[in-house]
Amino acid sequence: MTILRRLYDWSMRSAAHRHALPALFLIAFVEASFFPIPPDVLIIPMILAAREKAWLIALVATIGSVVGGFLGYGIGWGLFEVIGRPLLDFYGYSGQFEEFAAMYNEWGGWIVAAGGFTPFPYKVITIASGTTGLDPLTFGLASLVSRAGRFFLVAALLYWFGPAIRNFIEAWLPQLAALFFALLFGGFLALRYVF
Repeated sequence: MTILRRLYDWSMRSAAHRHALPALFLIAFVEASFFPIPPDVLIIPMILAAREKAWLIALVATIGSVVGGFLGYGIGWGLFEVIGRPLLDFYGYSGQFEEFAAMYNEWGGWIVAAGGFTPFPYKVITIASGTTGLDPLTFGLASLVSRAGRFFLVAALLYWFGPAIRNFIEAWLPQLAALFFALLFGGFLALRYVF
């Protein structure tokens, strides 16, 4: 049995563990402010392991992400020079951050809504929102709509097509893992040159 297969089997067993929901909340919380791995890596095995909890899993991820988004907002608002700028430097996003932040004056709510739904690193959105002083109510509502939309869409697809998707994942696990990491690395690399 390969290491990847053991890791997959462990994640499927862990997804049904009684501490899986608090762990998901924590991952969604920290991903919204500074952690690089999206909560989808927990959402997917959790729903595949317990389809009847799909909506609860999506709700926990949404709440964790929105609450964590306010931590990212706080980093941008009050701690940008101390924490925010070094985080952006670490992830390679600071090069053109000023141009990106300037767009918030006109398009803030729409940027948060789009960024929260896409694979774009949400922490960049949350920190930029705080840095530019985007209205917290606009930020919170846009975050709630976009994050709920994303996580509930994933939950719905896995709920309705779960057994087929699980069979597909298990049959193509090495190739899918390689593709996931290539896309994740490629996304960070692309963002380094775009923003």
